Amino acid sequence: MKFKYQARTREGEVKTGQIEAVSKEAAIDILQKYNVYITLVEQEEQKFFLMREVKIGQHISLKDIMAFSRQLSAMLGSKVPPAEAIYALGQKTTNRSFQEVIYKLSSDIREGLSLSKAFARYPHVFSPFYIGMIKSGELTGNVPEVLKKITSHLEKDYYFRSKVIGAMIYPAMVMLVFFGVFIFLFLVVIPNITKVLLEAGNKIPPVTQLVMNISNFFIIYWWFFLFLLIGLVFFFYFYPKTKEGRQQLDRLLLKLPIFGNFQKNLYMARFAENLSTLISAGTPIAQSLESSADLIGNTVYKNIIMETRSKVMKGETISVSLEKFPGEISPLFVQMVIVGEKTGNLGDSLIQVFKFYQEEIDNFISTISSIIEPLLIIFLAVMVGILFAALIIPIYSIGTVA
Repeated sequence: MKFKYQARTREGEVKTGQIEAVSKEAAIDILQKYNVYITLVEQEEQKFFLMREVKIGQHISLKDIMAFSRQLSAMLGSKVPPAEAIYALGQKTTNRSFQEVIYKLSSDIREGLSLSKAFARYPHVFSPFYIGMIKSGELTGNVPEVLKKITSHLEKDYYFRSKVIGAMIYPAMVMLVFFGVFIFLFLVVIPNITKVLLEAGNKIPPVTQLVMNISNFFIIYWWFFLFLLIGLVFFFYFYPKTKEGRQQLDRLLLKLPIFGNFQKNLYMARFAENLSTLISAGTPIAQSLESSADLIGNTVYKNIIMETRSKVMKGETISVSLEKFPGEISPLFVQMVIVGEKTGNLGDSLIQVFKFYQEEIDNFISTISSIIEPLLIIFLAVMVGILFAALIIPIYSIGTVA
């Protein structure tokens, strides 16, 4: 249940907000732990569905977690108690959904839970990697430094996502606009022009006849294309959510021409960076591999990493296990792991692997971006030329005859 509260700090500052608790007494008990004078606690009235406030933009983003981690690292490094530090960050957070999670975290820690166990209660916000890193920080007694590493890792991950998404936005928008115009032309414009051409009685060129036939086909069988579109949307939305569908899609992505190698480089970079960060934080190898597998984002690589973990627990080295997957793990990756294992600096070797693949990914995105733009221009020019030849020239010929 949600309760509204009003309280006054020792300095006289009035605080208001919401708190979740099983009862009013439990809400008062939680608030008293923050050393405030409670002036009001009352349960919020339940509203009908249509009367409830619609929350917009309440998704907890990667940027929210990055900012929280960076600030928490600084506060813990300044010897601020964890529960107080987290509560203070909750007051500064503008995202209501994240604010509720932060307040609950603070309450859990005040009740005696460790940081890692408190974070583990919210797996929809904090990944296995995040929780594993916090646990390593608790074991080594260096949570602030580990939080810095987490922030650095999240920044790199955010950079990767932004880079890939940014490269795809322009061509996606161009194609979306093109198909919108294409549908409008074939369903509205061309049928009207067709009437004019037929009434004129002139000989219709083959290209114009082809365009008219395509337009008629779309008009007659529009329902078929609508059902096909809905079917494809449902298929690509629900099928990947099944275990078999996800595995098949992940395997297919790795076999795509040109983009297959890009996907492999992306996953190897992510694997190297995650594993390096976890190992450098003092996380045991087996646990590091398990957390990396959960974060990799591809079932093919997840299975490879989990099999490697199983072999490592039986005494085999990481490099020997990874060598069995030459199609997915490159010789360079394996060689750098061998060097790291021999020198005892596996974390540093993996960082070098990550930097190499980061460069490869950046170069690929830059190259593809520079190629896609002229290809799109040529494609659009050809389509416009065909439509011009098919429609404008016959109309011009009518005007000439007249």
